[in-house]
Amino acid sequence: QVQLVESGGGLVQAGGSLRLSCAASGRPFSNYVMGWFRQAPGKEREFVSAISWRSSMTYYADSVKGRFTISRDNVKNTVYLQMNSLKPEDTAVYYCAVDVNGVCRTIGAVDYWGKGTLVTVSS
Repeated sequence: QVQLVESGGGLVQAGGSLRLSCAASGRPFSNYVMGWFRQAPGKEREFVSAISWRSSMTYYADSVKGRFTISRDNVKNTVYLQMNSLKPEDTAVYYCAVDVNGVCRTIGAVDYWGKGTLVTVSS
């Protein structure tokens, strides 16, 4: 069983920055991928970014490329999402996710979800 603890959400003005954190605990996996999804009011949950623990490969949704950066701390089993140049359309609940099979880029691939942290970007 894996538990995910998220932090870093909040209210920020458009153009500002936030840094999200997600600490994972539980049974370790060799090839797992951790990432982030988000869900805005009235919209479906969508992929944001992911990083592989084995290869360090990173993946980004087109909507956040160049603005968001995902990173990891292997010792702390923590993934970060640095969000810069935030836009009102980035407003959503951001969910940390783990795919023990090494994908974590589709909702169906996610094995564990965090409870979410709210990011609100004002205009």
